[in-house]
Amino acid sequence: MKTRDRIIQASLQLFNEHGERSTTTNHIAAHLGMSPGNLYYHFRNKEDIIRSIFALYEDHLESAFQPYTPQQLDVELLIRYFDAIFYTMWQFRFMYANLVDILGRDDALKQRYLTAQSRVQAHATELLTQLCRDGFLCVAPGKISQLADTIRLMVSFWISYQLTQSRNDGVTKAALYEGILRVLMIFHGYATDSSENTFARLEQHYQALAQQPQ
Repeated sequence: MKTRDRIIQASLQLFNEHGERSTTTNHIAAHLGMSPGNLYYHFRNKEDIIRSIFALYEDHLESAFQPYTPQQLDVELLIRYFDAIFYTMWQFRFMYANLVDILGRDDALKQRYLTAQSRVQAHATELLTQLCRDGFLCVAPGKISQLADTIRLMVSFWISYQLTQSRNDGVTKAALYEGILRVLMIFHGYATDSSENTFARLEQHYQALAQQPQ
């Protein structure tokens, strides 16, 4: 692995484990066993590292939430989408935990975030439209975009909500699976008769994951 990529991966790990605000470039360099000067050869500062991590976030959002045509709609396909939501929250949890502060410090990053979220909104709206067309959901056409936005809201702020409801400083995978179950609850409100069994299987799947030892 290239040194630059090692720095990005180590930074992501430390930000997630200890919080972005508590992690300095010196911490990152020490974790990697390199001098701060070597780190600064690749990145000017911590904000530069965060922007590079954000590029991974952008790539994941763009690839994971594309509409599913021509794939067949089944429970395994839906699990892949919900697993992608979980991966987003877990892999980039430091960002969701401190989103307002991180974006408030970097205007360019905030514009990238808004652009990425705009694309996610478009993909989610198209995906929900497909699910309605294929008989999985029943949503009034004029409400589909609002439903997509509500789901984005849940995903974006579930971690910060959890942190305000607990004495713990971190967030567990179980807490994130509870977030997935809340998103499923929203979906379930728009289920059709033919999709009830699929929802039951999805809920059982994520309830089991939420109860696994961490």
